Amino acid sequence: MLAALVVGCGLLGLAVGSFLNVVIYRVPRGESVVRPGSHCPTCAVAIAPRDNIPVLSWIVLRGRCRRCGAAITPRYVLVEALTGILFAGTAARLGATWALPAVLASVATLAALAAIDLEKLILPKRVVYPGLALVALLLVGAALAERSWTRLGVAVVCALAWYVLFFLINLAAPRALGFGDVRLSLLLGVTLGWFGWRYAVVGFFAANVVGLVVGVALIAAGRMSRRQPIPYGVFLAIGTVGTILVGPVAVSWLAGIR
Repeated sequence: MLAALVVGCGLLGLAVGSFLNVVIYRVPRGESVVRPGSHCPTCAVAIAPRDNIPVLSWIVLRGRCRRCGAAITPRYVLVEALTGILFAGTAARLGATWALPAVLASVATLAALAAIDLEKLILPKRVVYPGLALVALLLVGAALAERSWTRLGVAVVCALAWYVLFFLINLAAPRALGFGDVRLSLLLGVTLGWFGWRYAVVGFFAANVVGLVVGVALIAAGRMSRRQPIPYGVFLAIGTVGTILVGPVAVSWLAGIR
């Protein structure tokens, strides 16, 4: 049963990843994610269904448009594969729970935002708010099904706590933390808060540890200066998803501290 769920969610993740590529490309450019349909950004020819199969089509076409031969960025196949892996991992971690759809929606939103932030250094409201609304709605549904109103209450409190903390950081040092990160904090807090306040704490520190390690490594390698802005949303996404997948170990350690 669990194996079927993991495989099914993995396949769903591949399909969702294909849509996320549309979001990643079009939203920063102010384009609709619905119309027109998928097309080559170079020659504008519509992509045939046979060339729109996640991962497989990119491999078969050797990363090039069938019509004009223009190179297709590897980001497409990476996003699709990564989303599939994360969906499968999340299903393996949570099992068949009512909260699974909400967590998958959060993972998908974070994957899209991380890719956009890495490329454009922005976290668009057109992605953050719809993702937050969907996750919140699905968590309310999970609370109704499981009668777990306490968990929902903790999730809301954690979301508000993350928002206040990030808002104050942005107010004190706007160059260090953009307001896009402040908006995103609501999604991170409510997702991790569903599992308990300790998960929210672990996720916050995980994001900052990842950011610190990567930042120091890039500065030491001469790839980034100290004054250069960093895609903090990427680290927030890594910290949050990492906490969802391997959080029990860190949370158990935190709970054991006296």
